[in-house]
Amino acid sequence: MNSLIKLEIVRALRNRKFLFFSVIYPSGLFLLIAGGQDATTVVEGTGLTLPTFFMVSMASFGALTAVLMGNSERIAKERESGWVRQLRLTALPGRGYVLAKTAGAAVVALPSIVIVFVVAAAVKGVRLDPWQWLALTAAIWAGSLVFAALGVAIGYLASGDAVRPITMIVYFGLSVLGGLWMPATTFPGWLQDIADWLPTHAYAALGQAIELGEAPAATDVAVLAVSFVLFAGAAAWLYRKDTLKA
Repeated sequence: MNSLIKLEIVRALRNRKFLFFSVIYPSGLFLLIAGGQDATTVVEGTGLTLPTFFMVSMASFGALTAVLMGNSERIAKERESGWVRQLRLTALPGRGYVLAKTAGAAVVALPSIVIVFVVAAAVKGVRLDPWQWLALTAAIWAGSLVFAALGVAIGYLASGDAVRPITMIVYFGLSVLGGLWMPATTFPGWLQDIADWLPTHAYAALGQAIELGEAPAATDVAVLAVSFVLFAGAAAWLYRKDTLKA
């Protein structure tokens, strides 16, 4: 299993297109959205300035990109090419394959988070206490596992041809409706009610609470925990179903 994990990490780091969209793209979006904004303007209903709000949003978006896009497309294509079937003939357990996929994506997710933080601090002067930087990094990185499980589920659900459009719909839908690209407080009331129950909204809320020096809301933690159980359960069920087909 360790060999497969190393292979997945090397493959992820060699994929230049994947690295661009998961590592460079989020920090570029941060500069595009917050670069020309007043650093003292407070986002309504959050208590955070625009730079601090979008720093967490874009770091979360970058981690989401790495684990969701990376897992879903690679798994679907490897199923179609017969690579997953070959691995089943080895002593590698199913959980080892899923763990290797998650580890490879997580390695790319970490620099995407850190680079957004560096750009926000250097360009927009975002300043936090040392414990907040560490807590933000840990919370966003750990929270990305929820979407890694979703990526695995989509990879086993969709065919090689269908996986990209399905992933893109889920990816952009969760990002926009969850308030990663714009504050959910600007949505109509009915849409805010929907956003409150999306895992991406709860994901960003973890980091926003840390920036405010507060403990994460129990509701947000519960939404992420339930989402992880549902996504991981779906991934396990689809994996077993795919195994029976093989």
